[in-house]
Amino acid sequence: MSELTDVLSAIESLSAKGEKLALATIVAVRGSTYRRPGARLLVPEEGAPIGNISGGCLENDVADVARIVMSEGHARVVSFDLTADDEAVWGWGLGCNGAIELFVEPADKAAEVASALRMALEEERPISMVTVLDSSVPGVEQGNRLLVKADGSTQGALGDHELDAAATQVALEQLGHERSEVRMLPSAEGEARAFVEVLEPPLRLVLCGAGHDAAPLVRAAAGLGWSAVVADDRPAFLNHGRFPEAAAFVPLERPEDVARAAQIDERTFVVVMTHNFLRDKDYVRSLLGSPARFIAMLGPGARTQRLLTELREEGVDITEGDLARIHGPAGLDLGAEGPEEIATAIAAEIVAVKRGRGGGPLRDRPGPIHERHIPSRPS
Repeated sequence: MSELTDVLSAIESLSAKGEKLALATIVAVRGSTYRRPGARLLVPEEGAPIGNISGGCLENDVADVARIVMSEGHARVVSFDLTADDEAVWGWGLGCNGAIELFVEPADKAAEVASALRMALEEERPISMVTVLDSSVPGVEQGNRLLVKADGSTQGALGDHELDAAATQVALEQLGHERSEVRMLPSAEGEARAFVEVLEPPLRLVLCGAGHDAAPLVRAAAGLGWSAVVADDRPAFLNHGRFPEAAAFVPLERPEDVARAAQIDERTFVVVMTHNFLRDKDYVRSLLGSPARFIAMLGPGARTQRLLTELREEGVDITEGDLARIHGPAGLDLGAEGPEEIATAIAAEIVAVKRGRGGGPLRDRPGPIHERHIPSRPS
Protein backbone atom coordinates (compact mmCIF):
# COMPACT_ATOMS: atom_id res chain seq x y z
CA MET A 1 0.00 0.00 0.00
CA SER A 2 1.32 3.46 -0.89
CA GLU A 3 1.76 6.34 1.54
CA LEU A 4 -1.17 8.07 -0.15
CA THR A 5 -3.54 5.18 0.47
CA ASP A 6 -2.22 4.76 4.02
CA VAL A 7 -3.13 8.38 4.80
CA LEU A 8 -6.45 8.11 2.99
CA SER A 9 -7.46 4.93 4.84
CA ALA A 10 -6.51 6.46 8.18
CA ILE A 11 -8.53 9.64 7.55
CA GLU A 12 -11.59 7.63 6.57
CA SER A 13 -11.26 5.24 9.50
CA LEU A 14 -10.71 7.93 12.14
CA SER A 15 -13.43 10.19 10.71
CA ALA A 16 -15.92 7.31 10.75
CA LYS A 17 -15.19 6.82 14.47
CA GLY A 18 -15.57 10.52 15.17
CA GLU A 19 -12.01 10.78 16.45
CA LYS A 20 -10.03 14.01 16.32
CA LEU A 21 -7.23 14.39 13.81
CA ALA A 22 -5.34 17.01 11.86
CA LEU A 23 -3.82 16.78 8.41
CA ALA A 24 -0.63 18.66 7.50
CA THR A 25 0.16 19.15 3.81
CA ILE A 26 3.29 20.68 2.33
CA VAL A 27 2.15 23.50 0.04
CA ALA A 28 5.47 25.22 -0.79
CA VAL A 29 9.19 24.60 -0.39
CA ARG A 30 12.40 26.52 -0.90
CA GLY A 31 15.94 25.19 -1.02
CA SER A 32 16.82 21.57 -0.25
CA THR A 33 13.89 19.69 1.24
CA TYR A 34 13.19 15.99 1.67
CA ARG A 35 9.62 16.14 0.34
CA ARG A 36 7.79 18.25 -2.23
CA PRO A 37 4.39 19.98 -2.27
CA GLY A 38 1.58 17.50 -1.70
CA ALA A 39 3.37 15.35 0.88
CA ARG A 40 1.19 14.76 3.95
CA LEU A 41 1.36 13.90 7.62
CA LEU A 42 -1.81 12.76 9.40
CA VAL A 43 -1.74 13.34 13.15
CA PRO A 44 -4.40 11.46 15.14
CA GLU A 45 -5.35 12.47 18.67
CA GLU A 46 -4.15 9.06 19.83
CA GLY A 47 -1.39 7.00 18.29
CA ALA A 48 1.51 7.61 15.93
CA PRO A 49 1.35 10.02 12.96
CA ILE A 50 0.91 8.52 9.50
CA GLY A 51 2.81 9.75 6.48
CA ASN A 52 6.02 11.69 6.06
CA ILE A 53 6.91 15.31 5.32
CA SER A 54 10.58 15.72 6.15
CA GLY A 55 12.25 12.41 6.86
CA GLY A 56 12.15 13.07 10.60
CA CYS A 57 13.31 16.70 10.72
CA LEU A 58 9.98 18.33 11.48
CA GLU A 59 7.43 15.66 12.29
CA ASN A 60 7.41 16.32 16.05
CA ASP A 61 7.04 20.09 15.62
CA VAL A 62 4.29 19.65 13.05
CA ALA A 63 2.50 17.22 15.36
CA ASP A 64 2.51 19.92 18.07
CA VAL A 65 0.88 22.38 15.65
CA ALA A 66 -1.60 19.70 14.61
CA ARG A 67 -2.73 19.22 18.21
CA ILE A 68 -3.40 22.95 18.50
CA VAL A 69 -5.45 22.78 15.29
CA MET A 70 -7.41 19.84 16.71
CA SER A 71 -8.13 21.79 19.87
CA GLU A 72 -9.12 25.03 18.14
CA GLY A 73 -10.87 23.48 15.15
CA HIS A 74 -9.34 26.03 12.76
CA ALA A 75 -6.76 25.53 10.02
CA ARG A 76 -3.33 27.14 10.16
CA VAL A 77 -0.58 27.96 7.69
CA VAL A 78 2.83 27.41 9.30
CA SER A 79 6.39 27.78 8.01
CA PHE A 80 9.68 26.20 9.02
CA ASP A 81 12.90 27.78 7.76
CA LEU A 82 15.97 25.55 8.11
CA THR A 83 18.20 27.39 5.66
CA ALA A 84 20.64 28.74 8.26
CA ASP A 85 24.05 27.22 7.67
CA ASP A 86 25.26 27.20 11.25
CA GLU A 87 25.49 25.04 14.33
CA ALA A 88 22.01 26.11 15.45
CA VAL A 89 20.57 24.07 12.57
CA TRP A 90 23.05 21.26 12.02
CA GLY A 91 23.45 20.76 15.75
CA TRP A 92 19.81 19.68 15.93
CA GLY A 93 20.60 16.76 13.64
CA LEU A 94 18.26 18.05 10.94
CA GLY A 95 18.53 16.50 7.50
CA CYS A 96 17.01 19.41 5.57
CA ASN A 97 18.47 22.76 4.61
CA GLY A 98 15.40 24.45 3.18
CA ALA A 99 12.14 26.17 4.01
CA ILE A 100 8.78 24.40 4.13
CA GLU A 101 5.29 25.87 4.30
CA LEU A 102 2.46 23.65 5.50
CA PHE A 103 -1.30 23.86 5.65
CA VAL A 104 -2.63 22.12 8.77
CA GLU A 105 -6.37 21.48 8.90
CA PRO A 106 -8.79 19.75 11.28
CA ALA A 107 -10.88 16.62 10.80
CA ASP A 108 -13.78 18.07 8.80
CA LYS A 109 -11.48 19.61 6.21
CA ALA A 110 -9.28 16.50 6.17
CA ALA A 111 -12.38 14.52 5.24
CA GLU A 112 -12.76 16.77 2.16
CA VAL A 113 -9.22 15.88 1.16
CA ALA A 114 -9.99 12.19 1.65
CA SER A 115 -13.03 12.51 -0.60
CA ALA A 116 -10.95 14.11 -3.35
CA LEU A 117 -8.24 11.48 -3.01
CA ARG A 118 -10.82 8.71 -3.15
CA MET A 119 -12.29 10.22 -6.32
CA ALA A 120 -8.88 10.25 -8.03
CA LEU A 121 -8.20 6.65 -6.98
CA GLU A 122 -11.59 5.24 -7.97
CA GLU A 123 -11.84 7.07 -11.29
CA GLU A 124 -8.16 6.39 -12.02
CA ARG A 125 -7.88 9.95 -13.31
CA PRO A 126 -5.86 12.86 -11.94
CA ILE A 127 -7.83 15.78 -10.56
CA SER A 128 -6.74 19.17 -9.26
CA MET A 129 -7.74 20.42 -5.84
CA VAL A 130 -7.55 24.19 -5.24
CA THR A 131 -7.40 25.14 -1.55
CA VAL A 132 -7.51 28.72 -0.30
CA LEU A 133 -4.62 29.48 2.07
CA ASP A 134 -5.47 33.15 2.65
CA SER A 135 -7.67 35.69 0.91
CA SER A 136 -8.60 39.37 0.73
CA VAL A 137 -11.82 38.59 -1.15
CA PRO A 138 -14.97 39.04 0.98
CA GLY A 139 -16.70 35.73 1.66
CA VAL A 140 -13.72 33.62 0.63
CA GLU A 141 -12.42 31.76 3.67
CA GLN A 142 -9.27 29.84 4.36
CA GLY A 143 -9.76 26.17 3.51
CA ASN A 144 -12.44 26.71 0.85
CA ARG A 145 -11.94 24.20 -1.97
CA LEU A 146 -12.65 23.66 -5.64
CA LEU A 147 -12.06 20.33 -7.41
CA VAL A 148 -11.32 20.45 -11.13
CA LYS A 149 -11.27 17.45 -13.45
CA ALA A 150 -9.31 17.20 -16.69
CA ASP A 151 -12.49 17.76 -18.72
CA GLY A 152 -13.01 21.14 -17.00
CA SER A 153 -15.91 20.02 -14.81
CA THR A 154 -15.79 21.25 -11.22
CA GLN A 155 -17.07 20.40 -7.76
CA GLY A 156 -17.32 22.79 -4.84
CA ALA A 157 -16.59 26.53 -4.84
CA LEU A 158 -14.14 29.04 -3.41
CA GLY A 159 -16.84 31.61 -2.63
CA ASP A 160 -16.36 33.99 -5.56
CA HIS A 161 -17.25 33.37 -9.22
CA GLU A 162 -14.21 35.16 -10.60
CA LEU A 163 -11.91 33.22 -8.29
CA ASP A 164 -13.58 29.99 -9.36
CA ALA A 165 -12.94 30.82 -13.02
CA ALA A 166 -9.29 31.74 -12.34
CA ALA A 167 -8.83 28.63 -10.21
CA THR A 168 -10.27 26.39 -12.92
CA GLN A 169 -7.88 27.82 -15.49
CA VAL A 170 -4.85 27.37 -13.26
CA ALA A 171 -5.95 23.88 -12.16
CA LEU A 172 -6.17 22.72 -15.78
CA GLU A 173 -2.69 24.15 -16.45
CA GLN A 174 -1.25 22.29 -13.48
CA LEU A 175 -2.96 19.06 -14.52
CA GLY A 176 -1.16 19.39 -17.84
CA HIS A 177 2.16 19.99 -16.08
CA GLU A 178 1.50 17.30 -13.42
CA ARG A 179 2.76 19.78 -10.84
CA SER A 180 1.43 21.18 -7.55
CA GLU A 181 2.23 24.72 -6.41
CA VAL A 182 0.92 27.84 -4.68
CA ARG A 183 -0.67 30.39 -7.03
CA MET A 184 -2.24 33.84 -6.65
CA LEU A 185 -5.79 34.00 -7.97
CA PRO A 186 -7.29 37.39 -8.95
CA SER A 187 -10.80 38.74 -8.46
CA ALA A 188 -12.38 42.17 -8.79
CA GLU A 189 -12.77 42.12 -4.98
CA GLY A 190 -9.16 41.24 -4.22
CA GLU A 191 -7.07 38.10 -4.55
CA ALA A 192 -6.58 34.72 -2.94
CA ARG A 193 -3.45 32.73 -2.35
CA ALA A 194 -4.22 29.08 -3.06
CA PHE A 195 -2.52 25.72 -3.17
CA VAL A 196 -3.24 24.16 -6.55
CA GLU A 197 -2.57 20.47 -6.07
CA VAL A 198 -2.63 17.70 -8.64
CA LEU A 199 -3.93 14.48 -7.09
CA GLU A 200 -2.82 11.50 -9.13
CA PRO A 201 -3.98 7.91 -8.83
CA PRO A 202 -1.24 5.27 -8.62
CA LEU A 203 0.85 4.88 -11.74
CA ARG A 204 -0.63 2.15 -13.94
CA LEU A 205 1.87 -0.42 -15.15
CA VAL A 206 0.83 -3.12 -17.63
CA LEU A 207 3.14 -6.11 -18.03
CA CYS A 208 2.72 -8.00 -21.29
CA GLY A 209 3.90 -11.47 -20.40
CA ALA A 210 3.49 -13.55 -17.26
CA GLY A 211 6.90 -15.23 -17.21
CA HIS A 212 8.92 -15.84 -14.07
CA ASP A 213 10.83 -12.55 -14.41
CA ALA A 214 7.60 -10.55 -14.38
CA ALA A 215 7.05 -11.38 -10.68
CA PRO A 216 9.91 -9.18 -9.35
CA LEU A 217 8.67 -6.25 -11.43
CA VAL A 218 5.14 -6.69 -10.05
CA ARG A 219 6.62 -6.70 -6.53
CA ALA A 220 8.70 -3.60 -7.25
CA ALA A 221 5.67 -1.80 -8.66
CA ALA A 222 3.51 -2.71 -5.67
CA GLY A 223 6.24 -1.52 -3.31
CA LEU A 224 6.17 1.87 -5.04
CA GLY A 225 2.40 2.08 -4.68
CA TRP A 226 1.77 1.49 -8.39
CA SER A 227 -1.07 -0.53 -9.87
CA ALA A 228 0.50 -3.51 -11.65
CA VAL A 229 -1.62 -5.31 -14.25
CA VAL A 230 -0.43 -8.56 -15.86
CA ALA A 231 -1.66 -9.47 -19.35
CA ASP A 232 -1.04 -12.76 -21.15
CA ASP A 233 -2.66 -15.11 -23.67
CA ARG A 234 -1.91 -18.02 -21.31
CA PRO A 235 -4.67 -17.76 -18.69
CA ALA A 236 -3.16 -20.48 -16.50
CA PHE A 237 -0.31 -18.08 -15.70
CA LEU A 238 -2.62 -15.31 -14.48
CA ASN A 239 -3.27 -15.87 -10.80
CA HIS A 240 -2.39 -14.43 -7.39
CA GLY A 241 -0.43 -17.51 -6.48
CA ARG A 242 2.07 -16.53 -9.16
CA PHE A 243 1.66 -12.75 -8.75
CA PRO A 244 0.32 -12.04 -5.23
CA GLU A 245 0.89 -8.27 -5.53
CA ALA A 246 -0.84 -7.80 -8.91
CA ALA A 247 -3.74 -5.35 -8.96
CA ALA A 248 -5.47 -7.12 -11.86
CA PHE A 249 -5.07 -9.69 -14.63
CA VAL A 250 -6.00 -9.41 -18.31
CA PRO A 251 -6.49 -12.74 -20.08
CA LEU A 252 -6.06 -12.37 -23.84
CA GLU A 253 -7.18 -14.43 -26.79
CA ARG A 254 -4.33 -12.92 -28.82
CA PRO A 255 -1.44 -10.59 -27.86
CA GLU A 256 -2.59 -8.04 -30.45
CA ASP A 257 -5.77 -7.53 -28.37
CA VAL A 258 -3.84 -6.04 -25.42
CA ALA A 259 -4.46 -2.32 -26.07
CA ARG A 260 -8.22 -2.81 -26.06
CA ALA A 261 -8.46 -5.52 -23.42
CA ALA A 262 -6.13 -3.78 -20.95
CA GLN A 263 -7.71 -0.38 -21.63
CA ILE A 264 -4.36 1.23 -22.40
CA ASP A 265 -4.60 5.01 -22.04
CA GLU A 266 -2.26 8.01 -22.05
CA ARG A 267 -1.15 7.45 -18.45
CA THR A 268 -0.33 3.76 -18.86
CA PHE A 269 3.26 2.52 -18.77
CA VAL A 270 3.82 -0.82 -20.50
CA VAL A 271 6.63 -3.38 -20.38
CA VAL A 272 6.66 -6.12 -23.02
CA MET A 273 8.46 -9.15 -21.60
CA THR A 274 7.44 -12.47 -23.13
CA HIS A 275 10.91 -13.43 -24.49
CA ASN A 276 9.09 -14.61 -27.62
CA PHE A 277 9.88 -12.46 -30.65
CA LEU A 278 6.59 -13.05 -32.51
CA ARG A 279 4.50 -12.53 -29.37
CA ASP A 280 6.39 -9.34 -28.56
CA LYS A 281 5.86 -8.07 -32.10
CA ASP A 282 2.12 -8.60 -31.82
CA TYR A 283 2.05 -6.81 -28.47
CA VAL A 284 3.98 -3.85 -29.86
CA ARG A 285 1.77 -3.74 -32.95
CA SER A 286 -1.23 -3.25 -30.67
CA LEU A 287 0.51 -0.80 -28.34
CA LEU A 288 1.69 1.47 -31.17
CA GLY A 289 -1.96 2.07 -31.98
CA SER A 290 -2.66 3.08 -28.38
CA PRO A 291 -1.89 6.28 -26.43
CA ALA A 292 0.44 4.41 -24.01
CA ARG A 293 2.94 6.86 -22.53
CA PHE A 294 5.83 4.38 -22.26
CA ILE A 295 6.49 1.13 -24.13
CA ALA A 296 9.53 -0.81 -22.92
CA MET A 297 10.90 -4.10 -24.22
CA LEU A 298 13.33 -6.59 -22.77
CA GLY A 299 16.26 -7.81 -24.82
CA PRO A 300 19.10 -6.12 -26.70
CA GLY A 301 18.66 -3.01 -28.80
CA ALA A 302 19.26 -4.95 -32.02
CA ARG A 303 16.25 -7.13 -31.24
CA THR A 304 14.05 -4.08 -30.75
CA GLN A 305 15.27 -2.56 -34.03
CA ARG A 306 14.60 -5.78 -35.90
CA LEU A 307 11.11 -5.96 -34.41
CA LEU A 308 10.34 -2.37 -35.48
CA THR A 309 11.78 -2.98 -38.96
CA GLU A 310 9.53 -5.98 -39.48
CA LEU A 311 6.49 -4.03 -38.31
CA ARG A 312 7.28 -1.27 -40.83
CA GLU A 313 7.65 -3.87 -43.58
CA GLU A 314 4.23 -5.21 -42.61
CA GLY A 315 2.72 -1.76 -43.11
CA VAL A 316 2.72 -0.39 -39.54
CA ASP A 317 3.26 3.38 -39.48
CA ILE A 318 5.84 4.18 -36.79
CA THR A 319 6.24 7.90 -36.16
CA GLU A 320 8.96 9.87 -34.38
CA GLY A 321 6.52 10.23 -31.51
CA ASP A 322 6.19 6.45 -31.36
CA LEU A 323 9.97 6.04 -31.28
CA ALA A 324 10.16 8.46 -28.35
CA ARG A 325 7.77 6.22 -26.41
CA ILE A 326 9.72 3.03 -27.10
CA HIS A 327 12.42 2.06 -24.62
CA GLY A 328 14.50 -0.93 -25.56
CA PRO A 329 16.39 -2.39 -23.85
CA ALA A 330 14.16 -1.61 -20.89
CA GLY A 331 15.68 -0.11 -17.78
CA LEU A 332 18.45 2.24 -16.70
CA ASP A 333 22.08 1.28 -17.23
CA LEU A 334 22.78 -0.08 -13.74
CA GLY A 335 24.69 -3.17 -14.79
CA ALA A 336 21.71 -5.16 -13.54
CA GLU A 337 21.87 -8.94 -13.54
CA GLY A 338 19.08 -11.34 -12.67
CA PRO A 339 15.33 -10.72 -12.52
CA GLU A 340 15.33 -8.71 -9.27
CA GLU A 341 18.01 -6.24 -10.36
CA ILE A 342 16.51 -5.91 -13.84
CA ALA A 343 13.12 -5.15 -12.26
CA THR A 344 14.81 -2.42 -10.19
CA ALA A 345 16.42 -0.94 -13.32
CA ILE A 346 13.09 -0.91 -15.17
CA ALA A 347 11.23 0.63 -12.24
CA ALA A 348 13.95 3.29 -11.96
CA GLU A 349 13.61 4.16 -15.64
CA ILE A 350 9.85 4.52 -15.28
CA VAL A 351 10.34 6.95 -12.38
CA ALA A 352 12.85 8.94 -14.47
CA VAL A 353 10.51 9.13 -17.45
CA LYS A 354 7.57 10.08 -15.25
CA ARG A 355 9.62 12.91 -13.70
CA GLY A 356 11.24 13.98 -16.96
CA ARG A 357 14.76 13.09 -15.84
CA GLY A 358 17.67 11.33 -17.53
CA GLY A 359 18.37 8.93 -14.68
CA GLY A 360 22.04 9.75 -14.07
CA PRO A 361 23.79 10.11 -10.68
CA LEU A 362 22.54 13.04 -8.62
CA ARG A 363 26.13 14.07 -7.89
CA ASP A 364 26.48 14.91 -11.60
CA ARG A 365 23.36 17.05 -11.66
CA PRO A 366 24.04 20.80 -11.82
CA GLY A 367 21.86 22.88 -9.54
CA PRO A 368 19.24 21.69 -7.04
CA ILE A 369 17.95 18.15 -6.79
CA HIS A 370 14.39 19.31 -7.47
CA GLU A 371 13.50 21.75 -10.22
CA ARG A 372 12.47 25.20 -9.11
CA HIS A 373 9.29 26.59 -10.62
CA ILE A 374 8.38 30.27 -10.52
CA PRO A 375 4.59 30.57 -10.06
CA SER A 376 2.80 32.82 -12.49
CA ARG A 377 -0.52 34.59 -12.30
CA PRO A 378 -3.38 33.39 -14.46
CA SER A 379 -3.92 35.54 -17.54
